[in-house]
Amino acid sequence: MNNKWNKFIYKCWSPIYEYVFNAGLFLKARKEIFHEVSLDKGSKVLVVGVGTGADLPYLLHKGYEITAIDYSGDMLKQAQGKYADSSIRFREMDAQQMDFENETFDFIVANLILTVVPDAEMTIKEMVRVLKKNGRFLVLDKFVPKGKKIRMGQKVFRPILKRMGTDIGMDFYNVYKIVENTCEVIEDKDVMMNGLYRKITANKKG
Repeated sequence: MNNKWNKFIYKCWSPIYEYVFNAGLFLKARKEIFHEVSLDKGSKVLVVGVGTGADLPYLLHKGYEITAIDYSGDMLKQAQGKYADSSIRFREMDAQQMDFENETFDFIVANLILTVVPDAEMTIKEMVRVLKKNGRFLVLDKFVPKGKKIRMGQKVFRPILKRMGTDIGMDFYNVYKIVENTCEVIEDKDVMMNGLYRKITANKKG
């Protein structure tokens, strides 16, 4: 995967993405992972890889200052079209190299993005850089089940699905190593598909 290819792939995905990844099990999972999210009014929230805006309904009308970024202009247009009257700041931006100052945000949502970007380590490092001390990040994504090896089916289909814009064989904790000295995982919970998709929340140490 690379940025140029991802931009093309998600241009193709943009018209139908909402029907696949914001319906059925995915819709249920989003409702579940945001159920316990409660932030102070005025909290600065960053949505990394906002896509078509599937996460935004769970953050709106709560007094948060929301910024949403995506590398795909076509996906971003879908989100902007749905929330044109909101106060959300939309920015076309590479999650691997964010144009924000250090320690800007109180809370970061990064759903279905680490397994999409060309360099997940660089992305999570950037997330932690722009996160305030004692801030949190939330991830919902598909990873190798915790404490287990990659499944045979994942091995077989991994190269094919990478060409379609996603990695189904990533180990979160291999990626997390780059920030483990500055962060602490406070929740790692199976959400769907027998632990393939997990909710992971971490704090940035003060």
